[in-house]
Amino acid sequence: MSVLTRDEAQTRAQLLDVHHYRVDLDLTTGDETFHSRSLIRFTARAAGDTFVDLKPETLHSAELDGEPLDVAALDGNRLPLSLTEGEHTLRVSTTMRYSRTGEGMHRFTDPTDGESYVYTQLFMEDVQRVFAAFDQPDLKAVFELAVKAPEGWTVLSNGITEQQPDGSWQAAPTPLLSTYFVCVAAGPWHTVRTEHAGLPFGIHCRRSLAAHLDADADEILAVTKACYDRYHEKFDEPYPFDSYDQAFVPEFNAGAMENPGLVTFRDEFVFRSAVTVTERQTRAMVIAHEMAHMWFGDLVTLRWWDDIWLNESFAEYMGFQTVNEACSDLFPDTWIDFGVTRKAWGYEADQRPSTHPVAPDPEAVPDTASALLNFDGISYAKGASALRQLVAWLGEKDFLAGINIHFKRHKFGNATLADFIDNLAAATDRDVHAWAEQWLRTTGVDTLTPRLTGEGTHWQLTVDRDGSRPHRIRAGIYDRQPDGELTLRERHELDVPQEAPAELTGPRPALVVLNDGDLSYAKLRFDEASEEAVLRGLSRIPDALTRAVVWNALRDMVRDGELEPAAYLETALAHLPEETELALVQGVLGFARTQIADRYVTEEERPAALATIGEIARALLRRTEDGEAPGLRLTAVRACIDSATTPDKIASWLEEGTVHGGPELDPELRWRILARLAVLGATDETVIAAELERDPSATGQEGAARCRAALPTPETKTAAWSAMFDSDDLSNYLFTATAQGFWQPEQAELVREYVPRFYEAAVALGDRRGPAMAEAAGRYAFPSYAIDAESLALGESHLAADTMIPALHRKLVDQLDDLRRALRVRG
Repeated sequence: MSVLTRDEAQTRAQLLDVHHYRVDLDLTTGDETFHSRSLIRFTARAAGDTFVDLKPETLHSAELDGEPLDVAALDGNRLPLSLTEGEHTLRVSTTMRYSRTGEGMHRFTDPTDGESYVYTQLFMEDVQRVFAAFDQPDLKAVFELAVKAPEGWTVLSNGITEQQPDGSWQAAPTPLLSTYFVCVAAGPWHTVRTEHAGLPFGIHCRRSLAAHLDADADEILAVTKACYDRYHEKFDEPYPFDSYDQAFVPEFNAGAMENPGLVTFRDEFVFRSAVTVTERQTRAMVIAHEMAHMWFGDLVTLRWWDDIWLNESFAEYMGFQTVNEACSDLFPDTWIDFGVTRKAWGYEADQRPSTHPVAPDPEAVPDTASALLNFDGISYAKGASALRQLVAWLGEKDFLAGINIHFKRHKFGNATLADFIDNLAAATDRDVHAWAEQWLRTTGVDTLTPRLTGEGTHWQLTVDRDGSRPHRIRAGIYDRQPDGELTLRERHELDVPQEAPAELTGPRPALVVLNDGDLSYAKLRFDEASEEAVLRGLSRIPDALTRAVVWNALRDMVRDGELEPAAYLETALAHLPEETELALVQGVLGFARTQIADRYVTEEERPAALATIGEIARALLRRTEDGEAPGLRLTAVRACIDSATTPDKIASWLEEGTVHGGPELDPELRWRILARLAVLGATDETVIAAELERDPSATGQEGAARCRAALPTPETKTAAWSAMFDSDDLSNYLFTATAQGFWQPEQAELVREYVPRFYEAAVALGDRRGPAMAEAAGRYAFPSYAIDAESLALGESHLAADTMIPALHRKLVDQLDDLRRALRVRG
């Protein structure tokens, strides 16, 4: 199959003006395939040759202006067209295949009740799996969809849908949309509807999740309405579509997708077990993120995929900021969670060989395959951090003024980074173009270090910068009180590089925290006295966002080999039991467990690392016995389970159905315990089968697959490997669950023979099943715990010699760099 190049897209856009699509889908033709017919009306500005994109199971017929085309001329995913100047009509009739990889038209049968559901995910060339189209973002058109569905199903789409007398469903014509935004979701949905601001709002999920959606419906709709209202205070352009539906769909690869009028979410956001407030906050942020796309992405769309970062960075920034502003009664400060989790994702991505500018050079995105690689921590977290820094430098008033100019000038059209920067520049006297060159066209992370000089009560603060970007930051100056508390003396607004040192009056500060408030994007270091104050008194810093900045700095120091992993764990042990901010507890424990204990310490040091994490968890359990902090207690219970080195305690919880002192075990905790028992060799297939009978849901099926793959026997490893790589029967989610269970640090010797087998198997899988499954293989099925020089050399040799699809190649570049870093940290 051919990938679309930027040059081909530009040539086709110059030739064609696409007006209207009529798409008819018949979903009643069986479980494997569906029928698809497209009627496309368009104009050729001149005579010329081009092609329409499609990936059919069978191409039945194609007609151009009533004349049949040779279906045998289909070349991969391109049907050639020879056009005269003027108006044209193209009709294409196909049979298309349902997907089990989350691409195109994904079909899922719920194991709980046997009901089936389908939904589309048409991003980046996958519209071709559903209907014939001129598939590129700058050929916008009006879409009319008609769907024939099984009896008892409801069909959702971008516009309001109505069932016709013949039983089929008709969606209202859309405004001008790019092809990748078209969406259909069909099945026996459970629905909660309301109306807001004169528009119909709806939330939808599988019937088997109905009770769980109903339990959270008030919160989901309250967040949706609050964000909708807040965006209308920020943006001059009104919401541009006729309805707002949110469908929680099964086996969804991304977090969500911003289809206009019908946002699709992974249905893990319909919580069937207990969650923490930060997990609910994450759901709210994703709701706000996708809604921001209705303007930035849907109303105004990128011209080519090199600007995808702008869509995602804007929505990421707006998602966190808008939940903070509109939902402060429901959630804590969102920027704390951003700082300790999302931002760390950006820092990690930006220090790998695969790093790229936030706004990559157009030549670096020559085709759709290369564009797909830029959905990473740089396009999301670093880009959002850059925009947050821009707002700090520019001021929110001018930033929003520029955004509104952008919407007004380009609504229902396409725009580029140059357009965006020009529109921001129109709203301010500041040199936005220079800022963009320094922040958006460069790679890597600056490092900022404070340096104090002076004596007595007169001190000068200089910020040493290793890097090239300008930063507007706050420097927090803290004093230590006799009781050990660290109190804020003052914050200095600094522009780095400085014209002159900042003057401080008073005794030498006990602690200087650069980027206090986390408004910029940079790694931070401490002067010697401040580092000692942090290690001794981190939990005594009064502001949670400042503590997030400090924890991130310690994380970076571990990764850069400047702080021993054991020292990080001892700091966590000293301070986490007193921490009040849940996002920090989750973030620090997550790094300690998945990076330090699993990768950054040696096999001999690992038991001590797990013991320290277990000690932290038990301290948190003791602190939360009064039931006043259920989220903190749930986090501690999860950490106890995941760090268990012997089975007795957690096995007793499973047998009794409760943690001593609470909580009672819900399905998530039961499967978590069983997975850990499987790793420890303290359960078997009989117990797993009994648990699956107790919870036969889709999540239960994934839990069972994870547990079976984690059992420490040669037979179970052979079966799991064969399921992943010798057959294509596993869906995307079941593949991921199996891969997560397969590799375990405790089982390094048992699975050592599979390390060299991974590369050939993953390459073949990517070739057969495409980029989504290749990405899953590279992320979850990679032998992450084979941390030795031989494994690194083996991986490097395959990366250099093997031909593989770009999605897999990118994941392996990143995985091998993480392996390289783990070896350095151990050294």
